[in-house]
Amino acid sequence: MPKVSVKDVNQQDFVKELANYLKKKGQLKVPDWVDVVKTGRFKELSPSEDDWFYTRTASIARRLYIRSPTGIGAFIRVYGGRKRNGSHPAHYCVASSSVVRKAVQGLEALKLVEIDPENGGRRLTSQGKRDLDRIAHQEMVLGTVDNPIFRTARR
Repeated sequence: MPKVSVKDVNQQDFVKELANYLKKKGQLKVPDWVDVVKTGRFKELSPSEDDWFYTRTASIARRLYIRSPTGIGAFIRVYGGRKRNGSHPAHYCVASSSVVRKAVQGLEALKLVEIDPENGGRRLTSQGKRDLDRIAHQEMVLGTVDNPIFRTARR
């Protein structure tokens, strides 16, 4: 059976599966304010999805797998967006650093992320990489991915 990594599966399906895994595990500490907070200054409303914090945390974990080490400042720029100023020109605005910081701290509490001693920022631990690869393998074999290598494994 060939090895499957996070880079081999569809990112949207993987983030959904990882968010479900984090929710089922039940060890991720979700802040009390997640139902009322906006994810950035440029947003008008808070997220309509109830489990958005798990999705954001899963997305951060995937980004740490792809590009590591990464700091909080880089994440708030990644998740930023366009602030609409009415009749004035729109400008780029960064995301909420508190949301990103709490998500990363939750991943650190699960021992999936650690601080990189050389460059600063955060990186995945070996356990974190192993868990993400395992979830990617499950998504590839059991999911909706149409890969000819794994057609026999799904039957």
